[in-house]
Amino acid sequence: MASGGLPELTQAQAPLTQTVAVVNEFGQHGTVSIPAERDLTVYVDKRELVTLMTLGAHPEWLVLGYLLNQRLVGSVEEIESITVDWEVNAASVKTRHGIERIEERTAKRVVTTGCGQGSVFGNLMDEIDNIRLPDDVVLRQSQLYGIVNAIRLKESTYKSAGSVHACALFLDDTLQLFVEDVGRHNAVDTIAGWMALNACFSQNGDGPPQGQKVFYTTGRLTSEMVIKSAQMGVAVVVSRSGITQMGLDVAQQVGLCAIGRATNKRFLCYANAQRLIMDAMPAEPSITVPGERVSSDV
Repeated sequence: MASGGLPELTQAQAPLTQTVAVVNEFGQHGTVSIPAERDLTVYVDKRELVTLMTLGAHPEWLVLGYLLNQRLVGSVEEIESITVDWEVNAASVKTRHGIERIEERTAKRVVTTGCGQGSVFGNLMDEIDNIRLPDDVVLRQSQLYGIVNAIRLKESTYKSAGSVHACALFLDDTLQLFVEDVGRHNAVDTIAGWMALNACFSQNGDGPPQGQKVFYTTGRLTSEMVIKSAQMGVAVVVSRSGITQMGLDVAQQVGLCAIGRATNKRFLCYANAQRLIMDAMPAEPSITVPGERVSSDV
C-alpha cells in the first residue's frame, strides 16, 4: 500500500504513434506517423467493467479519472492499486473496500458523443443539482489569450500524426498538464486522475497549488465535458470548438463559464460571462463565426 493513502500505480509505457506506408495523390510512396490506438479493458476487483480505446499515454491516470468521473468511487483513497499490462491490454483495479452496488450502478450505460464512442454509467444529470462551483473564480481576457497561445506552441502528437484530441489544465494561464488521446473524454479523465493524485480533488497531501483552475479542450463542449469539468471543480472551460445545447444548459445550471471558438484572439463566451474580465479587447468587434452576428455589447 502506498504511503499517505494514495494507490500504488504501475507506469505502463506504450508508443503513442506508429509509422505506416502511404501513397499520395501523385502515386508517390512514403511513410507517415499515425496515432497508435489500442484497447484497454478495465477490471475492478476482478470484475470486467469497460473497455476504453486510448493512446495509452498515462493509462493509470486515465483509469483513476474514469472511475472518479463515473462517480463509482468518491475519492482516490478508495483505490488500493491500479496495474496496467499492455501485453494483455488490461488494467486491474483493486479497491480497499469494494464498490457498493456496482452491478446496479453500472446497469444503465449511456453512449455519449465522445470520439471513440465514450460511455457513462447511469443518468448524466443525476448529480447536477449537487455541484456548486465557487463564485469568485474569474479569468482575464489576457489570460485567455495566453492559454490559447500556449496550446498553439505546444509540441504534440496532433502536429506529428493528427487524429487525436487534446485537453489541458491551467492554473490561471500557466500550463500544468497537457494530455492527448483518441477521444476528448479519455483526455479529460486522464487529467481528472492526475488532479486526484495531486490533491486537486481530495484534501490529501499539502493541498493544490495556488491559482484558478481553467480547463482547455480541442473538442466541442458537450454535456459530458461540462459535467466532468464541473465535477473536477473547474469553473472556466475553454474550447477550440463550439458547444451543444445540452452542454450550454448544464453550464448555465452549474455556473460554469463556457468559452468556445477560441482561436488566436477570437472567442465566444456562451455562458456565465460574469466570470470573464475583459481587459484586452480588440479595437473593433468582429464577426467570429460565419452566419452569426455578434454585437459590441456582448
